[in-house]
Amino acid sequence: MTYPTPKIKPSEITPRDIYQARRQFMQLTAAVAAAALWPGELFAGEKLATAKSSNFAAKEELTPYDKVTQYNNFYEFGTGKDDPAAYAGSLKTRPWTITIEGEVHKPMTFDIDQILKMAPLEERIYRLRCVEAWSMVVPWIGFPLAELIKRVEPTGKAKFVEFISLHDPEQMPGQRTSVLNWPYKEGLRIDEAMHPLTLLTVGLYGEVLPKQNGAPVRIVVPWKYGFKSAKSIVKIRLVENQPVSSWTQANPNEYGFYSNVNPEVDHARWSQAKERRIGEFFKRPTLPFNGYAEQVAQLYAGMDLKKYF
Repeated sequence: MTYPTPKIKPSEITPRDIYQARRQFMQLTAAVAAAALWPGELFAGEKLATAKSSNFAAKEELTPYDKVTQYNNFYEFGTGKDDPAAYAGSLKTRPWTITIEGEVHKPMTFDIDQILKMAPLEERIYRLRCVEAWSMVVPWIGFPLAELIKRVEPTGKAKFVEFISLHDPEQMPGQRTSVLNWPYKEGLRIDEAMHPLTLLTVGLYGEVLPKQNGAPVRIVVPWKYGFKSAKSIVKIRLVENQPVSSWTQANPNEYGFYSNVNPEVDHARWSQAKERRIGEFFKRPTLPFNGYAEQVAQLYAGMDLKKYF
């Protein structure tokens, strides 16, 4: 089945000059503090220079910065939407390394500074759709995850990619609870991970990632529900067999491995047919693949998307 790309009303588009003026002001004030901090701890507010804007940008009104950074799912810091912003200050983002191993010819460990310099950073305005039926439009900064995976040269047995987040209950108080089996794990099929839409993300709104948004590095997979985008990643494993994601392990009847945004497949406890954009009162129809069907629907040709949810 082919899905059309949604048409965006002109009234929904934020004028670029307004957004750029706001971002330039934020970067100017941040630069004063960043000068004394670099290359120590990474703090929200430090600017990130982007080389280009993405062709995949969703031309929709951006969710305000304060909403993006104050309304989050990040169970490592608590189950409340405001818990991450309240408690993520304990997270130390330096030193930080990411190990890539498994079915690869060249396993490697990268320092966060190497990650930041690995490829030209892009700004990509992506929708973020959460399983609780709320959504945002965020100007993420990063580069295609494929650029990182190519460097380790996957073997022919690499069929899936597993992401493992930091496990440190001293820094992450939510991990002192049993809400999930820590550390947090997620996974993608390798063609999903290599798709140009899948972003290795290091920033948003022109700045480094705030801690509550998954600092210092996370992924963003815009056609899937938000919980597929692993945060604060320390290890990436290329594997032959499908990994078990944390939410799938916790409740397989509610959280399938693929977790593509599909308005025709309800969550066990609520409908997914509509969503509420953060900052808006009325709900809007949920778009198949979160509005990215034209780019990704071919990845699932012939699959029963109600069975493989």
